[in-house]
Amino acid sequence: MENLQAILQSPTPVLIDCYATWCGPCKMVPPILREIKDKLGDSLRILQIDIDKNQQLAAQWQISSVPTLMLFKDGKLLWRQSGVVPAHQLIPIVREKIA
Repeated sequence: MENLQAILQSPTPVLIDCYATWCGPCKMVPPILREIKDKLGDSLRILQIDIDKNQQLAAQWQISSVPTLMLFKDGKLLWRQSGVVPAHQLIPIVREKIA
């Protein structure tokens, strides 16, 4: 996988889903991400990060609950929210932030 820092610095927006395999609500997120990818295509990159396998990153980002979604562009955090966000709510948020 590419260097995460390089991905986050990219002009292409990156939506990150911080999840855990033991988290029930986290299992609801992948279909939402697929729907977003279908709607927004290559204008957005989507990554999923398992916080148990990436504990240092989870600590750095202060992830205290999962799922947590974060939107980065040009190395800047544009938006962050914990909990499951339905695609119909998430798509307008992403579009507004990356416009």
